[in-house]
Amino acid sequence: MTLQDSRRLPVEALRRRTDSEALGFSNTDELGCLKGLIGQERAVKAVSFGLSVNSKGYNLFVVGNPGSGRTTYTLEELNNRAREMTAPDDWVYVYNFDDPQEPLALNLPAGQGKDLAKAMEEAVEDLKLTLSKAFDNSQYEDNKAQLVKEFQEQVNRFMEELRTWAGEQGFAIKRTPQGFVNLPLLKETGEDGETLQREMQQEEFEKLEEAEQQRLQKISEEISQRTLETLRQIRDLEKTLKEKIKALEGEICRNAIQPLLGEMKERFGEQEKVARWIVVLGEDIIDNFNLFIASARDDNAEVDFSRYIINVFVTNDPAQGAPVVRETNPTYYNLVGKVEYESRQGYLYTDFRRIVPGAIHRANGGFLVLEAEELLRQFMSWDALKRVLRTEELAIENLGEQLGFVPVSSLRPAPIPINMKVVVVGTHWLYYLLNIYDPEFQKIFKVKADFDADMPRNSETEKLLACFAASFVKKEGGLPFERDGVAEVIEWSSRLADHQDRMSTQFNRLAEVLVEATAWARMERASVVTRQHVRKAIEEKRFRSNLLEERIRRAFEEGTIRIDTDGAAVGQINGLTVLDMVDHTFGHPVRITANVFMGQEGVVNIEREVKMTGPIHNKGLLILQSYLGRRYAQDMPLAVSARIAFEQTYSGIEGDSASSTELYCLLSALADLPLRQDIAVTGSVDQFGNIQPIGGVNEKVEGFFRYCLVRGLTGNQGVLIPKQNVQNLMLHHEVLEAVEAGRFHLWAVESIDEGIEILTGCPAGELGPEGLYPEGSVHGKVKACLKGWLERSALLKKSLGKLGEAEKSEGAADSAEEDDDDESSVTQDS
Repeated sequence: MTLQDSRRLPVEALRRRTDSEALGFSNTDELGCLKGLIGQERAVKAVSFGLSVNSKGYNLFVVGNPGSGRTTYTLEELNNRAREMTAPDDWVYVYNFDDPQEPLALNLPAGQGKDLAKAMEEAVEDLKLTLSKAFDNSQYEDNKAQLVKEFQEQVNRFMEELRTWAGEQGFAIKRTPQGFVNLPLLKETGEDGETLQREMQQEEFEKLEEAEQQRLQKISEEISQRTLETLRQIRDLEKTLKEKIKALEGEICRNAIQPLLGEMKERFGEQEKVARWIVVLGEDIIDNFNLFIASARDDNAEVDFSRYIINVFVTNDPAQGAPVVRETNPTYYNLVGKVEYESRQGYLYTDFRRIVPGAIHRANGGFLVLEAEELLRQFMSWDALKRVLRTEELAIENLGEQLGFVPVSSLRPAPIPINMKVVVVGTHWLYYLLNIYDPEFQKIFKVKADFDADMPRNSETEKLLACFAASFVKKEGGLPFERDGVAEVIEWSSRLADHQDRMSTQFNRLAEVLVEATAWARMERASVVTRQHVRKAIEEKRFRSNLLEERIRRAFEEGTIRIDTDGAAVGQINGLTVLDMVDHTFGHPVRITANVFMGQEGVVNIEREVKMTGPIHNKGLLILQSYLGRRYAQDMPLAVSARIAFEQTYSGIEGDSASSTELYCLLSALADLPLRQDIAVTGSVDQFGNIQPIGGVNEKVEGFFRYCLVRGLTGNQGVLIPKQNVQNLMLHHEVLEAVEAGRFHLWAVESIDEGIEILTGCPAGELGPEGLYPEGSVHGKVKACLKGWLERSALLKKSLGKLGEAEKSEGAADSAEEDDDDESSVTQDS
């Protein structure tokens, strides 16, 4: 058996088939619904542990690729846990009677927030009638009249005493619009001999002697002083009267509202803060009872009772357990809440009723689910979340106040204590970036739940994937799948994972195949989904996305792109590349060429010189030179100049998967041995000539196969792949059919020697005991070429050296003759 035959892969190695009979059902209607998550044992344990720890900082960061079921499973698990938990307290904001700018936050047992608001609304209406009736009572009017009468009697007594005392001093006190005036009295005898007193006129006062005027003026000042003292006493009496009336009104109000407030306190006053607020509420009602009376007596009266409204900030259903809140748009305000404003005639107004909760408030006492990418995209949201988790409380602050240059007076709602578990769902690169650039990240997200991109493929997981298909189809109301159809889905799952012994956990992509296969089955009016329907769904999806692939292949068909699929050529080989268009990945061959000649430049990649290659590709190129040095320069210097190029490539090149291909091409050029053009090659190489695995092997094989299919399969064409990549083969059915018919082949090699023998048909050659390679072998030819160049280079240098010495001697002789001529000239001149 030749090396080529021994390295040829059988068709069984190109795709791992699923034994549909081993699945144990005829169609998915026989299967029950799937419970739990498939193939994510590490993530399941991490989520379970994270939800079980209630200590500070043990929040979860769920890591995985989109479509792996990370969000769906996390939400299901959170909902299951939340149902077993006690519903957290309701929170309400109420008017702060002591400081209206700082609304109070009150917590009540779950479900009582709305009850308190409704009870308060009903209480306001009841108080209107209750207080109105209380003050319509005749007893209140009688008591008030008695207080006023007593006050009036005391005032009259004080004024009578003042006037009597003033009369004894010879003055009368007269009240005018400008105040009290003291007037001296004159005594006169009446007609009947009775002594009378009359007020002294101004003219009479001016006729008095100055001493008498001064005496009267002094008495007047004393009376004025006594009058002021009496007025002060009257004012005190007025104040006392008002206090007594207020006390009377307060007593009446208190007696009227006590039953109602007592009932509220008994019903909602379990929390000390709520009971204390109800007490303060009662005092405010007493102070403003006139508002209730006015509203009761006049339906059109504009009375503001907004201070008695309850802002039900957050409410929870006691029968639903803890809340699970998923915020898909985590802007700053959606996350931490806000104070809204209302425009009135160009001015902005707000009050405690316009305090709006955020997702953190709604998730308080439960779970908050956020998407990392959305969270980090929003301004200030990440910082706000960290601050809440660090301080365990949340005070609502508008961004305008934080970022404005001029302080603005606004509400300062009381902060609410926060106790919740935060679950952030993101990708691996976001998780690691946060670890690197945010020192607080590890303190607040101590649990990582890592969702794997694939899972093991065995009989158990194949059955679980069948259960997933059954559950999804039943949920979507689709047609049942035959077991052969499910087997095809399982094989497609391995293709997505690029491994025969693994299956993809990208359930969204599997779900797409299930949905589309069902659609094709219904178009054909089938009652069940078969293997052919699944294959058609996969093919049609590829067709919808492969326009660019078809255009590139069309350029090959038209001869615009030169790729040879038969014959042999020196220094030319078919390499394989992969293009990833996100929604479609495909492989296509590229022609790699090498030219070699004498020189000392070493191996030069033309793409590298024009900066079209990346660092990984450049590393592979440097390995080639190291390989040449190890293989051929142990007993002589390596003197070679080589140029390698990827022909007809006009974009960047990255990766080392073509390094073995470049080496084959280089060895072919040095040994002057033609390489088979009906074989495409992929694989990286190390410094010792060992072939290393690469990615995208299925796409690369299928890409070259389709190019060969265009020109016609000859039965000799195929692809050379690394042996390590055999386990990654999940090839298309059309490739399997061609291989089975002997029209296409795959070879798996472990070293450059094995590959070069298949490509050239010439033995690679092993180094003999004398340090020589067999004559006629690939390595022998390369060594001979390099040695010949070195010898010719040495002869050339020797010849150039002799020529240089001759030129130097001739130059010296010419110089001596010139000196003799100079001496003769001097003699003649002398």
